[in-house]
Amino acid sequence: MAPVKNGRHLFNEIPKGFPEPGKTTVYDESETIDLEKAPLNGGFLVKTLVLSIDPYMRGRMRDASIKSYAPPFYIGKPLDNFGVGKVLRSENPAFKAGDHVYGMLPFQEYFVAQDAQQFRLLENKEGLPWSAYVGVCGMPGQTAYYAWKEWSAAKKGEVAFVTSASGPVGATVVQLAKGDGCKVIASAGSDDKVAFVKTVGADVAFNYKTEDTRKVLEKEGPIDIFWDNVGGETLEAAIEAANVHGRFIECGMISQYNTSDPYPVKNLIQIVGKQLKIHGFIVFSMHDKYQDEFYREVPRRVAAGEIKYQEDITRGLDKVSEAILDVQTGKNQGKKVIVVADD
Repeated sequence: MAPVKNGRHLFNEIPKGFPEPGKTTVYDESETIDLEKAPLNGGFLVKTLVLSIDPYMRGRMRDASIKSYAPPFYIGKPLDNFGVGKVLRSENPAFKAGDHVYGMLPFQEYFVAQDAQQFRLLENKEGLPWSAYVGVCGMPGQTAYYAWKEWSAAKKGEVAFVTSASGPVGATVVQLAKGDGCKVIASAGSDDKVAFVKTVGADVAFNYKTEDTRKVLEKEGPIDIFWDNVGGETLEAAIEAANVHGRFIECGMISQYNTSDPYPVKNLIQIVGKQLKIHGFIVFSMHDKYQDEFYREVPRRVAAGEIKYQEDITRGLDKVSEAILDVQTGKNQGKKVIVVADD
């Protein structure tokens, strides 16, 4: 077989604000690969099927000398993130041709991997679309499932407030909260997103761009559990509306990711008086405790329709730049997925 194109999406420039399509990251078709003869050296050749676009990727677009919980992207190298691929050839006993694997994949059409421990074999007995395994059945779903179980301490009749509730994390949290008997207040950034959030069970759903978050919480609260994906003024409003002994699960602060002038939360002293429990976390730190349980429970519940999800699918590695910007600006409708190739 003659060599085939091996398209890649590369990190090109550190952005100062929002990532700029075609400037911050760029698509490249300069490489080829011989799928039959490429040396494996004890590894396995993978065809990339789907890739995840996530808010946290913005934090990886930094100077490589700056330390953080996630490694930086390197200029001139492919982006990488969670994805699903199909094994085409293998010299590693962990995987055989035809297997589907989940892990951190480079943003390129084909790649040779060496460390089988960095990937999970997906059996997909439920027959779900592979895209589900980078969303509700992947890292975003794990984020919701792990942290809700670990820190919500939810009791029937309590009030939970979930931000970015139409996204893959937020929508899953809404459904977990309802399953535990909570009243759920949920915010999202458009009327269409609000409509979706209502379909997954939110008791009160509102567009934070057209309604005052503080007034909604004053009317519908006080709140016992706050799932924070936003930070800034919304975090301040949640502290104001919190019950004594409220639990705050700090998952993300997307309102602060693309600004050089972070919002100064002014009422932090209330954390003391209200005896709030503030839990910041990184999902990877809880894999050992919850990962096997997650894969036993969540794909089954998704397949049964017990956990609903929404996807925003873009086809092609050449569209990655636009997809990243959509997620940072909230234009995506559900979990943003790049479909690189069909199975």
